[in-house]
Amino acid sequence: MPTRSQLLASVRSEREVERPQLVFAYAQTSGASRRADGFLAQVLQRRRNHDSFRLYRLEVRQRPELAQRLGIEEVPTLLVIEEGKIAARLVRPRGCSEVRSFLAPWLR
Repeated sequence: MPTRSQLLASVRSEREVERPQLVFAYAQTSGASRRADGFLAQVLQRRRNHDSFRLYRLEVRQRPELAQRLGIEEVPTLLVIEEGKIAARLVRPRGCSEVRSFLAPWLR
């Protein structure tokens, strides 16, 4: 019989698998990237949505091969990845409402 901690660990790992991945591709020197980071933070903090995704930050100049593999041509770009496939892409978000609309299918 599994222990309580083993059961909790199992539930946590199952939840991690179910959560979509949110990739925020940015360039450290980009003003648009800094603004988009603020928009994203506001949307995810509202109604405690910061747990809706596994968030990954991708600095495209540090990982150009990964950025190319993900098809990132402009920064900032947001990608939602579900079951290993890109489910949604938003290039150069221009405000909180645009980010919120983009992420709406996954937000609480």
